[in-house]
Amino acid sequence: MAQPLVKKDDDLDDELEFSPFMGIEKGAVLQEARVFNDPQLDPRRCSQVITKLLYLLNQGESFTKVEATEVFFSVTKLFQSKDTGLRRMVYLIIKELSPGSDEVIIVTSSLMKDMNSKIDMYRANAIRVLCRIIDGTLLTQIERYLKQAIVDKNPVVSRGFSQWTSHAKEIVKRWSNEVQEAVQSRAALVQFHALALLHQSW
Repeated sequence: MAQPLVKKDDDLDDELEFSPFMGIEKGAVLQEARVFNDPQLDPRRCSQVITKLLYLLNQGESFTKVEATEVFFSVTKLFQSKDTGLRRMVYLIIKELSPGSDEVIIVTSSLMKDMNSKIDMYRANAIRVLCRIIDGTLLTQIERYLKQAIVDKNPVVSRGFSQWTSHAKEIVKRWSNEVQEAVQSRAALVQFHALALLHQSW
């Protein structure tokens, strides 16, 4: 159970401010997650439930394989929503659930579709999620899209590759031209992430 947050206020006596998540239970939140399966999605409600799930995960709450899988598959249905705020939450929860290889294959097609979107936020976040969940065996399937992303004109998109640290040596070896181009970028953050990738490959 979450503990109340204690805050010192100079003008007032010690006062307790309670977390809005105080007392939430995993079982109840998992029941709420059924809202992801509703025919008429309520983006605000879905975002609230994802926030609770993220809170539980970040508090160290463990999900069984069955629970995590059920939540994962329910969350993937939210890709049909056009609400950008909800889409951001979907990216976050997928990263945190750390899906297994079977689940990754299923969500990869949705993420690849977002990587080809005209909306930069979708493209950037899809790359970040793939960086977090994909393994080396699936890397070749999306390699063409990732190489394009590294040299994308939008720095938000191009620095998404920075989380590929687990595959750094492989990436720098195979994509040296793209990584070198990113090092020469005018965007300081893109340069930084490209240099970090080169450093990880040593």
